[in-house]
Parts: sequence; C-alpha cells; structure tokens
Amino acid sequence: MTVLKLYRRDVTNSGITEVMPRLAEIEAVVQGFVETHMETLLGVRFLASEYSTGPVHGGRIDSLGLDENGSPVIVEYKRGVDAGIINQGLFYLSWLMDHRAEFEHLVRVRLGSRAASEVLWSGPRLICVAADFTRYDVHAVREHRRSIDLVRYRLFGSDLFGLETVASVSGGTRVVRSARRRAVARVAADAGSASMVELAGAVDEVLVGLGDGVHRVERKTYRAYQRLRNFACLCSPQRSKLLVYLKIDPKDVDLVPGFTRDVSGLGHHGTGDLEVRLRTPRDVERAQELFRASYAAA
Repeated sequence: MTVLKLYRRDVTNSGITEVMPRLAEIEAVVQGFVETHMETLLGVRFLASEYSTGPVHGGRIDSLGLDENGSPVIVEYKRGVDAGIINQGLFYLSWLMDHRAEFEHLVRVRLGSRAASEVLWSGPRLICVAADFTRYDVHAVREHRRSIDLVRYRLFGSDLFGLETVASVSGGTRVVRSARRRAVARVAADAGSASMVELAGAVDEVLVGLGDGVHRVERKTYRAYQRLRNFACLCSPQRSKLLVYLKIDPKDVDLVPGFTRDVSGLGHHGTGDLEVRLRTPRDVERAQELFRASYAAA
C-alpha cells in the first residue's frame, strides 16, 4: 500500500510537520462527504443516497449519480478494506441495467427531462471508495467487462480529504489503437476534410497516451477523455479546425487569440472552460502542455 505523505509548512520557523493520515470513524462520514461534494470530487451529479433495490433484491445502493457524459454511476463505500465491495457493486450494477426506466425516472425528477433523455447506457460505471484495495481487487476489476474505478480515501488532520485512483478500467469500451485510428478517421472524414483525419488521430494518440486508465466515451457531438472525471472533450471535427475543451481555469492560462479561448459561461458541446483550436500538427504540439495540465487535474 502506498499513501500520500502530506506536510504542513510552519511559516514562523521554516519547519515542517507531517499531517498524519487517518481513516474515518464510520463509513457514513466518507459517504456523507462524497455525496455532498460529488460533482467536485468525482465529476458526478448526485441523485440519491441509500437507494432501495426493492424487496426481491433486498439491498440499498450507497449512492446513485450521473456523470458528465450522461453515464449512470453507482458509488459504494467502505471505511476500511473489504473484499466484498466490488462484487456488491457489480450486483447493484446488474440490477441497474435491468431497471433502466426506474433510473431514468429518477434522473427526470432530479435533473429534468433533457438529462433523462440523454442517459448513456453503453457505459454504466461503478466507483468503489475505500481505505485501500488488495492486488486481487485490482486484478479482479481488469477481468470484468464493466467500467470500474477503485478509489482510495484518506483524511488528513481535521480539514483535509484526499482521493487517489488505485485502478480504473473502462470495461468493453476500450479499443485497440488501430481500431481507434479508424474510428477517428471515420468521424473526421464525415466532416468532409481529409486534413482533419490525421490531425484528429494525432490528438487522440496524445490524449490516450497521457497515462494509464484513460477512458474514451463516445457521445453524438463529442468524444470525452476521462480518468475519474473528464479532462478533455474532442468535438466532431469541422472542415478547417478541431475544438478541444479542457478542464483548466482559463484565468491560469495566457490566452492566445485564435488558439485558446475562455468559454466559461458559454454553451458548447462537451465539458471544460478552456477551448483549444487546432488547425495544424504544430498546434497539437503547442497544446500538449495544456493537455497534460488538464489530465493531471482530473
């Protein structure tokens, strides 16, 4: 087990003090904190807590949500290490797939009709939040054809809460590189620009290659690149440019007219407040630092 070590700097004598990690006293503390801040922590809109699966299944789903791309999300919590968390979550995930209308009704009530009509059933997700996971857990999620994230939590001091992704698997949505190239080429070709085929492929290679556990989620108007949360969205190519939206605060970037733009508060496909316009391979090279920064923050 590896755990982040955190230190507090003493400004009076230039010394440092380690902030010791600890576990929550009870599981409900972790669940309550994550549910309260679910969109910030996980990129998931909160729908329900302790959701009953009815008398036949006889269980309660810890948290239900909807992620940034419209995928249903189940979140299960354990205070410590529990070998049953993955199987429990997969049981509820199977229940969810058999009760799509019930879930869409919940989304309609909580988030509105538009969100309910855009639920993406091709990639339901299970997020397990626990004190830690064994190597057998990590191996197990890689054997399942489901999208599963294993997330380790720690409390630091009285006011710090940390999350670390231990393993992230996209289930049946992962494709081999050659197939990924062909898919990107088809999308770009549909846009009517041969020059966009190679450019879109280059962007895809860079984003997928930023690290392990990058998931690609296909929507009608954009392709999301996701760790625990989206970090980039590549919109359907236009004839002369590609638009990529990143999860970076535009205030932290020196905006370049024609290349980067602040779109916070403006409607657009995908997620992210920084728009990057790509027209040439040189633009892709220029954008790589921005891609890395967005990936690191996800």
